[in-house]
Amino acid sequence: MLIIIDFSVIYVYNISYKRGEMMKDSCNLVIVAGEGVSDEEALALSEHIGVPLSDTMGEGLTLLMEKSGLSLVGYGLRYQGDFKEMLRRIMGGRLRHEMLVKIAKTKTEHPIAIDAAAGMGEDALLLAAAGYTVYLFERDAIVAALLRDTMRRAEQIPELTQIVSRMHLTEGDSIELMSSVPEQPELIYLDPMFPARRKSGLINKKLQLIQKLEQPCAQEEDLLRAAAAMHPEKIVIKRPLHSPFLADKKPGYTVKGKAIRYDVIVL
Repeated sequence: MLIIIDFSVIYVYNISYKRGEMMKDSCNLVIVAGEGVSDEEALALSEHIGVPLSDTMGEGLTLLMEKSGLSLVGYGLRYQGDFKEMLRRIMGGRLRHEMLVKIAKTKTEHPIAIDAAAGMGEDALLLAAAGYTVYLFERDAIVAALLRDTMRRAEQIPELTQIVSRMHLTEGDSIELMSSVPEQPELIYLDPMFPARRKSGLINKKLQLIQKLEQPCAQEEDLLRAAAAMHPEKIVIKRPLHSPFLADKKPGYTVKGKAIRYDVIVL
């Protein structure tokens, strides 16, 4: 793929994935650098993700670079990842009550997990807080940039420094890259993008914006096959409460919450 950056023109951001030939919805996307952000920083991000710089906010989505971090802005919404908001879920003994943490419990002293569809990393943070070393994969370069910036800022928070140090992010397709993990995982976590809901008011602003970047998983069988090939103790799959099983694979058991469920395949 050839990327041409012309600062005088706002290009359409449109990427085609080789596997399944999945195509993103087109959206005008630009990078805007705010005060305190150097030209070098802005240009480095622009060249890395193939999105042009602009002096003004885009008609669609804008990646806004500021001293306070990287934000995704558009359609009257603004989202910036913030692990500080997760402190209430992991401090004061509350972590052990998290469904995912209960499911992920293992006797291994230093367990390894793979989060094969990291998104904005909240669930990976729960696993890392529970003692897992987590290898995260995120195929979308923009989401990966947002997550990487979120992790960078979290490293500066004393309560999160050690936890985030156990999170290792790789940008790319987990189906192709999962086997590169240098350690045997006890757990593989799959949280592919949910299908878009008809009423956008039912989902939070993070998902409303990120769903404009990422499509629901179109390679369910390949994803599940790649996970099983790693021979973990269990594969944990996050699904909408009433959705079908991933790749029509019936799990060993299911743990249900109010809006989501976890399907668990024990190997």
